[in-house]
Amino acid sequence: MLAVNLTDTIAAVATSAGNGGIGIIRVSGESAFQICDKLFKAKNGMSIQQMHSHTIHYGTIEYNNAVIDEVLLTVMKAPSTYTREDVVEINTHGGYRAVNAVLEAVIKSGARLAEPGEFTKRAFLNGRIDLTKAEAVRDIISAKTRTAMEIAVNKLQGKLEKRIKALRDDLLTLIANIEVSIDYPEHEEEEQNRINVSKTVEECLSEINTLIKTSDTGKIYSEGIKTAIVGRPNVGKSSLLNALLNEDRAIVTDIPGTTRDVLTELISIDGIPLIIADTAGIRESNDAVEKIGVEKSISEINSAQLVITVFDGSRSLTEEDKQLLDLTKNKNRIIVVNKDDLGICEEYKILDAPVFISAKSGKGMDNLYKRVKDIFITENIDTSSDVLISNQRNVASLQEAKNSLENVLNTINTGMPEDLLTIDLTRAYEYLGQVTGETLEDDIIDRIFSEFCLGK
Repeated sequence: MLAVNLTDTIAAVATSAGNGGIGIIRVSGESAFQICDKLFKAKNGMSIQQMHSHTIHYGTIEYNNAVIDEVLLTVMKAPSTYTREDVVEINTHGGYRAVNAVLEAVIKSGARLAEPGEFTKRAFLNGRIDLTKAEAVRDIISAKTRTAMEIAVNKLQGKLEKRIKALRDDLLTLIANIEVSIDYPEHEEEEQNRINVSKTVEECLSEINTLIKTSDTGKIYSEGIKTAIVGRPNVGKSSLLNALLNEDRAIVTDIPGTTRDVLTELISIDGIPLIIADTAGIRESNDAVEKIGVEKSISEINSAQLVITVFDGSRSLTEEDKQLLDLTKNKNRIIVVNKDDLGICEEYKILDAPVFISAKSGKGMDNLYKRVKDIFITENIDTSSDVLISNQRNVASLQEAKNSLENVLNTINTGMPEDLLTIDLTRAYEYLGQVTGETLEDDIIDRIFSEFCLGK
């Protein structure tokens, strides 16, 4: 059991900070109703204990004989709640002062402030969800695009949990059959048993490999691609950023060197999040501020997962252009030749698979989008229905399970004693259990939930 007191009643703000139409304070625990009864005065005169589960009631929150706010209060009785505990949600007027005044009254009346992710941790500890669903909650909150949201919802619906459970059930059956054959050898044909084990293990390995293969794509959709737009001054980098954003976000002028710092924006290309940095033009300069901008641009190139190098196609390649090509040659790179509407110099057509565009008119932008997707999405995956692995912890556990099952096949092929098979089968079973949280160490589970936002 984790070092968490499940007898405490916890409370936290469940909505984003700042002004808004409403704010929600969530209260969960065995004393949730008693604590909120001290504060809530329903217009119908009922106590919270008398109210039916999953009903909403109008009234006021009062503390020290003073009305704090008019609220709507939702009552949810265990076990049919998010945490499987008694839960109260208080809908206050939005705004920092109103929300925090109600939360303060709840804390002073007997609740304690929840730790980050503690509501979801209680849902996990109380058996309502497994760890794949808990992590899906976090992924939904942090999703950067609609596609990332779809991937997280698939996990929340239990699709990954079901696949892992099926694998563990198959391995548990193998372990049980081997134990029986060891205890009662007269009832088992060892050679046939080894054939059955090999067949099942190979099927499990195929399924695990399929899941592992999705991890690169899953990580891209969940975390995004760190992208740098680079080039000489006045080649159209900021115009390209504006075209990608479909808004005038960056300053565009005919004066070279307008961009002096790195401007970062998030865009979505067919559901793929790109964290794009529009950098200062790279050139030799005696201007101290511009020099700093160029240094930052080079730093962005070094750290980027994708570099979009932009050239002015209406002008011949310069020495600075050639230096930029050399500087980015070992990166995931897309050569973008801009100003296609002004005509393109022939020398650009022999570069490495350039994409010709006009950031001004939008011509060629679809080709750029396709190139980005072709570089990073190599598997034909239906993100709206398939399960994608999106965090390194799950990948590591699946890889260890794979290694253990490969050891099983090696044991069979080398003719080693049958009882040795159960060692690696058991290890694979436990590694798969780490994905769902059934065999994961307590400190790792604590670390996972500490990454959640407060109030979830």
